[in-house]
Amino acid sequence: MGADRCRWWIGAAVAGAGAGLALPPWGAPWLLWPALALLWALPRSPLGWRGGWAWGAAAVLVSHRWLLWLHPLDWVGVPVPLSLPLSLLLWGLCGLAGALLVALWLAVLMRLEGWWGAGGLAAAITAAALWGLAEVQLARGPLFWIGLGASALPGDRALAAWASLGGAGLVAALQLLIAWLLWRVLLLLVRRLWSEGIAALLSWLLAVLLLHGVGAALLRASEQAPAAQAANATQSPSALPAPAHGQRLLVVQPAIPTRQKFEAAQQQQLLQRLAAAQQLAVAAGAAWEPIDALLLPEGALPLDQPLPDPAPSEVLSGGFRRQDAEVRSSVLRFAPGDQARPSGWIDKARVVPLGEWVPLAHLWRWSGLSAVGGITPGAPSRLLERPGGAIGVAICYEIADGVGQRAAVAAGAQWLLASANLDPYPAQLQGQFQALAQLRALETGRWLVSAANTGPSLVVDSSGRLRAALPPGRPVTTVLGLEPRDAMTPYDRFGELPLLGLALAGGAWGTLGYRVVPSNGSRSTWASKASARRSSSASR
Repeated sequence: MGADRCRWWIGAAVAGAGAGLALPPWGAPWLLWPALALLWALPRSPLGWRGGWAWGAAAVLVSHRWLLWLHPLDWVGVPVPLSLPLSLLLWGLCGLAGALLVALWLAVLMRLEGWWGAGGLAAAITAAALWGLAEVQLARGPLFWIGLGASALPGDRALAAWASLGGAGLVAALQLLIAWLLWRVLLLLVRRLWSEGIAALLSWLLAVLLLHGVGAALLRASEQAPAAQAANATQSPSALPAPAHGQRLLVVQPAIPTRQKFEAAQQQQLLQRLAAAQQLAVAAGAAWEPIDALLLPEGALPLDQPLPDPAPSEVLSGGFRRQDAEVRSSVLRFAPGDQARPSGWIDKARVVPLGEWVPLAHLWRWSGLSAVGGITPGAPSRLLERPGGAIGVAICYEIADGVGQRAAVAAGAQWLLASANLDPYPAQLQGQFQALAQLRALETGRWLVSAANTGPSLVVDSSGRLRAALPPGRPVTTVLGLEPRDAMTPYDRFGELPLLGLALAGGAWGTLGYRVVPSNGSRSTWASKASARRSSSASR
């Protein structure tokens, strides 16, 4: 018995690690589904819901291993001897949170199966929908969250296209249900029920093909919309035509290491690149190829920093501003002709723990833990009004929150801007950021442009296709094009209502179709009652 439990613990941890690897930047659903299939098997194992601790911890520790690149933290004021322990502690706490959440989900699943029958579809639908709803809420929290909703990207856009119907939560629920069906197939094959197993396998393949077929149809509908045109860039990964009636955006990727960002020499170099970009915008206007906006990444402009020259066209730059005694991290909007002060802005609503915000900072021995002196979060709205049309803005890991961008689109945003600084993190986080950018574009039916310090600076069209990407880690200034759009996806209109409806439908099916409670308090099922009625009729 002890050896059996040990094998299950190891299997749960290995499956969780596989799920973590299957997440972006790899984006491999074929690896994710077996890992999730074992998760569905845990309630019937000797571990029960406790197996979720191993599965969840391994999944999050693998998917969030980029957190180790926080070390050294001396650039945010953390003493060097404490830097590595603090980075490990943060990574471990994220793993602990994943373990707790998955174990809690398994406990809920086991309770549902206790009510409606083990292995039933009603419990599976309800549990999968609850997982999806939980992912949506976690993505709005203080920590960076990437879950099953983004796991199909970048490789499987057809499956990810379901996000246009019900958001990332619906995609997560579908991934779980695909894995549940696979678990049922494997269960039959393990029991050597070959005919039933082969029939179930064929049914599973048909279901997967059907889901992908519907997703492909959704992609075609998005690509054939009147406003869907391809973008053009000097660093485009493929030869695509320029937008017919789009906007030309001059994107500056400075590639300045964050640990050197506030040095005087680096600040001067950044201003020189900005001045050169402004001259490019002037030259483009003189050549009858005007630039609609100049984009700079998160935190590009220090506090109260004016532009080197009056803006020849609109400038949308990451930077800092002061409001009363508070400092905000913002996207600052300089209208044409502005130089000293921005005429508009949108503040970062989700500040980074430790990097920008410290709980009870005034009680800590080093009160200046943030390199920018402490950031106050802004209003939750992600809508930035501008004369050229409103846009939705995601600063740094606000890209993980689909609800905020959906609300911005519902309020009139015509395209999405992601402003980020992902240094000093590795390429893994850039891949996750790109997948989330594609997911936000699919959900909202909007083109998205990203301006990032070291990457990924890119353009994604309304069907989630990567249209242009700048080489990461290199200073580049180039023109990217996109198409503003007004059409609304079902997710823009209804949000998580389809996913909530799926959860309610599963609950209603389980309650009404699987169990009734007679007046004497004993449990019976509709099926057993029907069988009893048939037996009674036969005896008469």
